[in-house]
Order: sequence, then structure tokens, then C-alpha cells
Amino acid sequence: RALDLVKQKNPDMAADELKNIADVVGISAVKYADLSKTRTSDYVFSFDSMLSFEGNTAPYLLYAYTRVASVFAKAGVSAEQLSGQIRLDSEQEKALGTKLMQFNDAVNNVAAKGLPHVMCSYLFELAGAFSSFYEACPILIAEDEEVKQSRLKLAALTAKTLKQGLSLLGINTLERM
Repeated sequence: RALDLVKQKNPDMAADELKNIADVVGISAVKYADLSKTRTSDYVFSFDSMLSFEGNTAPYLLYAYTRVASVFAKAGVSAEQLSGQIRLDSEQEKALGTKLMQFNDAVNNVAAKGLPHVMCSYLFELAGAFSSFYEACPILIAEDEEVKQSRLKLAALTAKTLKQGLSLLGINTLERM
């Protein structure tokens, strides 16, 4: 099912790359669906829900991560090449910065209580904050270089946090979907 989904979105992609992406998406979708629910609640096993690119699902989070990777690919820079400070001028930048700062709390909460769904909720909220930021704050065509560097740093930190959080859940990320 994941392979069919990936093929629909990338009909011209090489077969071996399609299979790799489908493997990661499919396994991640099942893991995430299980971990995102409180362990004491029941849920209905549904491939359609698990493989959705909308809502609190692994494909949604993987897509958020690959979106950041594509920004850096288009910019032709790596996170290590960025300079300057992060500026939080707009409401979306502030919301994203605030959500990024909550990562340690989420990790500590999961570790203390053994509730992985807390990390899932945090990552979903982070991806939503990044999506709002991405739509409202142009990154590559920012008004000046200082703003561009700041927004690239926010994007890089978001990707790093998503990758770390997903890794803690046993989920691999992809650079391209």
C-alpha cells in the first residue's frame, strides 16, 4: 500500500528508490500509529488512516522533514554553512521557536512516564508550527540575507528536532519522498 502511494506521488522515480521510500513510509506508519495512541486506549487498525499525509501520522511528519531538506537543496547550502542569529520577528517565527524550545520537556516527560504518545503529539505540533511558518515567512526569498539566514536556521533546527524525535520513536527519516 505504501509503494502504491509513493508511486502515485512520484511516477518517474526509479524503482529501487520507490521501494526504499515505501519501506520507510510503510514501517513508520504502522509504528507511529501504535505509538501515537495512549497505551490504555483501543484504536482501529486502518492502513488508510496510517498512510494519510494529513493529520497526526508518520507520513505527515516525514513529509515535513523532507520539506525542510528540499529548502536546503534549493538553497544549495547546508545547515553548517549558516551564519548569524535566529530572529523571531513574526508570530509564526515566535510560535515555531517556542515549540522548538519545548523538545527537552517532551523528551523528559516521555522518559519519566513511559508515554511515547507524548512525543508523537509534540512532533505533530512542531510540524504544524513549521507548516504555518513556511507558509507565512518566505525563506529563500526573504527580504534580506540576515532574515534568510535566520529562517534557514529555524528550518534546520526544526529538521534536526523532527529527526531526533522520530529516531527516539524508532522511526527513520527520508531526505526525499
